[in-house]
Amino acid sequence: MEKLNINQWAEEDRPREKLMQQGASTLSDAELLAILVGSGSTKEDAVTLMRRILNDCRGNLNTLGKMTLRDLCQYNGIGPAKAITILAACELGKRRQQEKPEERPDLGTATRIYNYMHPILQDLDVEEFWVVLMNQHYRLIRKVRISHGGITETAVDIRIIMREAVLSNATIMAVCHNHPSGNLRPSRQDDELTQQILKACSVMRIHFLDHVIVTDGQYYSYHETGKI
Repeated sequence: MEKLNINQWAEEDRPREKLMQQGASTLSDAELLAILVGSGSTKEDAVTLMRRILNDCRGNLNTLGKMTLRDLCQYNGIGPAKAITILAACELGKRRQQEKPEERPDLGTATRIYNYMHPILQDLDVEEFWVVLMNQHYRLIRKVRISHGGITETAVDIRIIMREAVLSNATIMAVCHNHPSGNLRPSRQDDELTQQILKACSVMRIHFLDHVIVTDGQYYSYHETGKI
């Protein structure tokens, strides 16, 4: 029977497509390694090749990581470049085990948001608008700059803000921008934009925690002043 190339497999069975559609955790060790090496040999596809190598390691990735370049290059379809890729991946896995989980800051109050964003915004001579995305425990997922050089409803696209929140699986969100003039008082545009974001968050069932205006040394909080 003629061997099928991976590209001829059903799409849901191809390792790359399977990872994109179902997530990395659904792939076997052989499938993950096949993505790294890219191709097999004329006799077998990448998944079958990596499954054979893993079988020789009794299915143990630690044993695979102890193999040498020479050991790996004994397999038809594995040259120095692929062998180096495999060993580099094993080394990264080992180093990850030694790392502590990244400590995500708690940004559950206006003061904490200000302290986190102030170093980024304090020296700017133009306005920047940022969204701060958090999980249900107020821990930072990521921050995203939305605009640079002016804060209006047209400059800050609320659709982009909500897209970033959804793609990050955020359940809590705050926004932040600076006033280079040092004037803490929010403008009419600031108020209108805040209300637009509040409405969008309500529709998307995301908790809008605060809108913090930053100057060098002080902040204004819509939440603390009862405006959201």
